Amino acid sequence: MLNTLKKVSLLLLLTGFTQVALADGPATNTLDVDSEVGRGGLPVREDNPNELKVCADFDNLPYSNGKQEGFENKIAQLIAKDLGKTLSYQFWYDRMGFIRNTINAHRCDVIIGTVDGNDMLLTSKPYYRSGYVFVYRQDSGYNIQDWDSPDLRKGIIGVVGQTPPSRPLNDKGLLGNSRPYRIMRDLNLPPSFIIDDLVKGDIDVAVLWGPIAGYYAKKSSVPLVVVPAPEYEKENIHGKEYWNISLAVRKRDKERLAILQEVLDRRHADIIKILDEYGIPHVPVVEGDSVEKKGREKGDVIPKFE
Repeated sequence: MLNTLKKVSLLLLLTGFTQVALADGPATNTLDVDSEVGRGGLPVREDNPNELKVCADFDNLPYSNGKQEGFENKIAQLIAKDLGKTLSYQFWYDRMGFIRNTINAHRCDVIIGTVDGNDMLLTSKPYYRSGYVFVYRQDSGYNIQDWDSPDLRKGIIGVVGQTPPSRPLNDKGLLGNSRPYRIMRDLNLPPSFIIDDLVKGDIDVAVLWGPIAGYYAKKSSVPLVVVPAPEYEKENIHGKEYWNISLAVRKRDKERLAILQEVLDRRHADIIKILDEYGIPHVPVVEGDSVEKKGREKGDVIPKFE
């Protein structure tokens, strides 16, 4: 029985998941991914004009999961309902190969959230902007407002290795105080694992990407303080802390993007309301601040699996 479960788990990881649902209705998970469809030189899925087919992670809250509980699930539902389309999903773990095996294999057509100007995709106008934050326990008595705050030197700082906050921490001589976490999340751990370590006292401060930190701090069993980290791009170009976030389609899918852009524009207030309900920190979009326009060498793209 155990070997069978292991084989099923491996199959899920390698092939992804497909889920089909009405915009407001229940969904059914199946393992009906055809691994021969979408590969180079082979047939691709036929587009259904009545369907909004979204590419998403099966277990990556606050973004998405198989139960459609994430904020990107809610945005997808809003878009599908606005367009009068059936909402369906191609699930795949959001790590190396995600874009290749989902949207570029035509197994789905839309990614709800990616960095603006992602050069592998055609992105919409950004619909929100977020950044990295400091998170610490309220009962710690800390008062951390910037990279020079003395309280940053008092304890262990949890930070995902090679992400933008590692630059100011290095420049300020704080990497020796830090506990690095792998940039590729261990799928045996919940997406909340760094905040979990903060709550347990294994670390004293976390410097995390805002959507992840804000969501799990809001759900924490102990009160946590979330403080936006200052932008560090001018001091170190690779320390860029804030990013515009956009919806994305395939490079040549300009007509689909135009339709989706109209929904993003007219339902922007509703989308911001969803972000607020999930505790997602956000600031006004900065026009022209895209990876594509600034060049990939001028900053680090934020990982959704951090």
